[in-house]
Amino acid sequence: MKRPSLPVNAPLVDRSPPEVRTQRRRLRACHECDWVSALPPLSSGEKASCPRCSHVLVTRHRYPAQRSMALAIASLVAMLLAVSFPFISFTVSGVSNRIELTQTASTLIGFHQPLVAIAVIMTIVVLPAVYLIGVVWLQFGLLRNHPLPYSRDIARSLSHLTPWMMADVFIIGALVSLIKIAGLAEVDVGISFWAFCAFALLLLMTNQSLDADWMWFSLEGETLAPEGTQTGRPAAGQGLTGCPTCGLVNRLSPQGTGRCIRCHEKLHQRLPHSLQRTWALLGASTIMYIPANVYPIMTTTSFGSSSPSTIIGGVIQLIQMDSWPIAGVIFIASVIVPVGKLVALTWLCLVVRRSNELNAQSRTRLYRLTEFIGRWSMVDVFVVAILVALIRAGSLMSITPGPAALAFGAVVVLTMLAAMSFDPRLIWDTPPPPRPPFLRRKTATKEPVDG
Repeated sequence: MKRPSLPVNAPLVDRSPPEVRTQRRRLRACHECDWVSALPPLSSGEKASCPRCSHVLVTRHRYPAQRSMALAIASLVAMLLAVSFPFISFTVSGVSNRIELTQTASTLIGFHQPLVAIAVIMTIVVLPAVYLIGVVWLQFGLLRNHPLPYSRDIARSLSHLTPWMMADVFIIGALVSLIKIAGLAEVDVGISFWAFCAFALLLLMTNQSLDADWMWFSLEGETLAPEGTQTGRPAAGQGLTGCPTCGLVNRLSPQGTGRCIRCHEKLHQRLPHSLQRTWALLGASTIMYIPANVYPIMTTTSFGSSSPSTIIGGVIQLIQMDSWPIAGVIFIASVIVPVGKLVALTWLCLVVRRSNELNAQSRTRLYRLTEFIGRWSMVDVFVVAILVALIRAGSLMSITPGPAALAFGAVVVLTMLAAMSFDPRLIWDTPPPPRPPFLRRKTATKEPVDG
């Protein structure tokens, strides 16, 4: 079937995909299993996956620059509305209070929780804003057929920002907060709340609409793969690696290092000290998880009486309020997910050297799951940030953050870093063959020969 053509006067970035602008095969080395394969011609809405581990290598979109730019601008407008109007208000016994979105972070500073405040404002406002401005900057230059200055550096940074944008998680935290206080006070959501919901949805759509393969080809072109590159084989055995940022196949130095010739990202045959770093981060996460559950995550004061609440205590309280769905969300996000991620990464580190192709597929799926779910544990931290800012009525009713908020936030960040430090290509590497038994016995019984 003939590929539908775009208008002749369309910008080059939108006029034709990379497969039409080049007559040669474009090779990719999978980021998760290191398998070298050739990208097939793709039409709009199609994906190219690794034939070995099924990791999605490329997702093709129609009008990629226009789509991403339009969604990014809409996201920025929604974010401006979200930070300009009241977010949530509550009234209890004639006492009322309303907050703006940014107060969910600034209020925490007054309670000596600056690190938690920084984490909140960075993940829900600052990093998403930087990401969206970067997308607009890149796509505007491509639509003019003249990339703007620093486009390569900005494009390289986008993939690093994506895991740390948590507007969608914050929405879940806001809904949990509303349900928690709905039985205690009259709650009203403002324009900012609905604008932020739209912002979170548009941000997600912007991220999914970004065609990184098409964007990098339009920015910097694509050089030929290194001479002698063979498909259907791992890249490491050929002295090659795929760039984790732009996807280009590069030849490494004899030491197994280098820089991508297209985006200048640092390259390694395998992430340096991957298992050691993952073990260290897992150990730190486990240590921080203890105070995160032992100490209260927040303290509620009602009519002069203070009641500290731990993470598990909050789940029990929701169950007593017959809020079973919300209790389930908090229990899964704050208990099941962190513990499951620690167990899963620990198991992967322990068995990675005994991997083989028969079970590598399932282990890779487990790794993808642990990498995906880690950010959702921030729900409890966002709940604390919202309630602390909103519930401020003196001795009548107020909520203050507890020491567990910082500890639990550290657990979330450390487990995310642990997943990023683990190199899934190790799962597919063939372990060194064991030494034959007779060689081991000979070495063990070797004695000096008398002259």
